[in-house]
Amino acid sequence: MNGWMPTLSRSSEPKYRAIAQAYAQAIHGGQMLPGEKLPAHRLLAKKLHVTTGTVSRAYAELERGGLVVARVGDGTYVAEPDADGARMQDRTRPAPESSERAAAITPGVPGVYAPGRLIDLGQNVPMPTDEAFLLTQTLRELAADERLAGELLLYQPEGGRRSHREAGARWLARMGCTVAAERVLVTQGAQHGLACVLRAVLRPGDTIFAEALSYPGIVALARQLRLNLVGIEIDEEGIVPAALERACGLLAPRALFCVPTLHNPTTATLSEARRAMIAEIAVRHHLVVIEDLVPAALLDAPPTPLAARLPEHGIVISSLSKAVAPGLRIGYVQAPQDWVGKILAVIRSDCWMTSPLAAEIAARWIVDGEIDRLVAQQRAQVDARHAIAAEVLADWTYRTDPASPHLWLPLAEPWRAAEFSAALRQAGVLAKTADSFVIGRGSAPHAVRLSLGGARSHEALREGLELLARTLRNGPEGLYSA
Repeated sequence: MNGWMPTLSRSSEPKYRAIAQAYAQAIHGGQMLPGEKLPAHRLLAKKLHVTTGTVSRAYAELERGGLVVARVGDGTYVAEPDADGARMQDRTRPAPESSERAAAITPGVPGVYAPGRLIDLGQNVPMPTDEAFLLTQTLRELAADERLAGELLLYQPEGGRRSHREAGARWLARMGCTVAAERVLVTQGAQHGLACVLRAVLRPGDTIFAEALSYPGIVALARQLRLNLVGIEIDEEGIVPAALERACGLLAPRALFCVPTLHNPTTATLSEARRAMIAEIAVRHHLVVIEDLVPAALLDAPPTPLAARLPEHGIVISSLSKAVAPGLRIGYVQAPQDWVGKILAVIRSDCWMTSPLAAEIAARWIVDGEIDRLVAQQRAQVDARHAIAAEVLADWTYRTDPASPHLWLPLAEPWRAAEFSAALRQAGVLAKTADSFVIGRGSAPHAVRLSLGGARSHEALREGLELLARTLRNGPEGLYSA
């Protein structure tokens, strides 16, 4: 859910139709994008002071018009356009004055929102480097080796070919994990690796901890696997050890999922002192620590992973998605020997094996040293984009790390995160609000995460940040003008 909410003006029109028309205008105008979730019926009813039945009728009206799709047990989502880029339309079509206003907006004019032209500062993706050029070269080399090409089309061991696991061990060694290849498993990205680890380590009803603000993928997995996911207090450095200790005493958790290096979304990195404290707590309470090392790949000398302090309790997950290319879908899991067999069994039952072709491409890049060049290019991009952000946002306070592709921007009063997100969309910019990362039912700070890689060029990034700075400077008052 992106935080956009309709408002109801005084009108003789039925309220359900007014709600439907407000959402139709937001969808056609780009304030709500395909795949985004509408508020739960009860939440919207409370916000608008109407009955849940009124909201249900409004959503049904939108669904009949092809603007939204209802998923049983999951909620209502903005529908994807058809092959021609259009949606079915009926009575939910925007009123004529709204259509005329949208048509009068000129695409490409800086500072003016144009439908379909949103600058994305929300999506966490790497910046463009030489990965596409390198892929074409690698595919040519593979095409010339008919024997190997044939082997890669056969079934492989569930944890990956020996050479692919060795390459994974070399990748993890960059982040301070020095273990034998037998303890490294190849997965289809970090999310798949995390899913396999959770299924191997936990059972439905088990409690797992995560930072109070954390990677959204853990929320979806915990819900799917029926786990009790609990957020642990964090501060500007990361997990607060005293809070972890208290929660362990109260809830008897089975595991802790954490991102201690270049934390997503706040960019924090735990100190060595805190890592030692958390490791000691984990050992004492028999916690399995599942450490996400994906962001750490962008550091020249990352801190020693927590897993290195927990040889019997630490599991590490990494991938090439954020430092190289998300479409390659290659991740690596390092686990204590006692857990390797259990995770292998899950991989086998889940997908039998990771694609050998993708794993071979990744392995060649790692072994040949091409991965070092790609990561260096990514770091250079991060540096250049940080320089743009520092210039454009010089009047605003935000948190970041020089190696992080994110900025964490707390919002000063009177801004609220949902209002700011809505105002940004009106200006033509996307950003992730803190509530996208909240674990459980905890309250979200009024803050946004800005991803420097979402804009595909330096020029687009500068324009997006300038629009954001202008929105901050103008304040929320304009949102309530008649």
